[in-house]
Amino acid sequence: MPKPIQSIERAATILRFLSGRRRAGVVELAGEMGLPKGTVHGILQTLRDVGFVEQDPDSGKYQLGPTLLHMGSSYLDGNELRTRALNWSDALATRANESVRIGTLHEAQVLIVHHVFRPDDTAQALDVGTLRPMHATAMGKVLLASHEYLLPEVARAGLTAFTPNTITDRRRLTEELATVREQGFGYTVSELMRDEASIAAPIEDRCGATVGAMSISGPAGRLCTTRKRPRTELVGYVREAARAVSRELGAIPW
Repeated sequence: MPKPIQSIERAATILRFLSGRRRAGVVELAGEMGLPKGTVHGILQTLRDVGFVEQDPDSGKYQLGPTLLHMGSSYLDGNELRTRALNWSDALATRANESVRIGTLHEAQVLIVHHVFRPDDTAQALDVGTLRPMHATAMGKVLLASHEYLLPEVARAGLTAFTPNTITDRRRLTEELATVREQGFGYTVSELMRDEASIAAPIEDRCGATVGAMSISGPAGRLCTTRKRPRTELVGYVREAARAVSRELGAIPW
């Protein structure tokens, strides 16, 4: 029986450590593993070169990188995400009295994997299986904020203007994504369709990777204040529901 490859075992140990701690420095990792700092530093540099970890330029600490997070979330297909979110999305639709959608990444777009109709008697069309643009939807902004390495691809495909409010400038979109990351949710007002607003929050897995997003959508007059900002209570409803689904997927409670 072939012997385990020591360097791979050590790299795996580092990745497991980072998945639980989010960020750590060379000294901390070396102390935990009982290895020389030079050895740990060399492994980290290799992991960084292949995109499995990334280094914060200010603190010098390391965290899981976008390539690994994207690969690690691939086990979670749309069907599983939908299954874990069923009860919470139904409850959110009832609480917010608006339609609810669950979306995930698919070829630099948002794939709708679940759709709960607004709980009233109005005519509504099922969106499951449809693709939505990332730059003009609340779920897309949430996903793109967590997977910003996709921004160049999205920009190359063209930031199409669907309404006068659609963000079509890459610099402005980059600023918007930074705000989404900071506040923990995204929203749109008349960016994909006139007079429609949407509020979305990220769904995370046990590795801290954003594997999907949950949103509510409806007329801007219902979802927003007179200043075109999302209503605070609705933001809270969406974030609570997304966090509940995240816990179902093993995310660390926050």
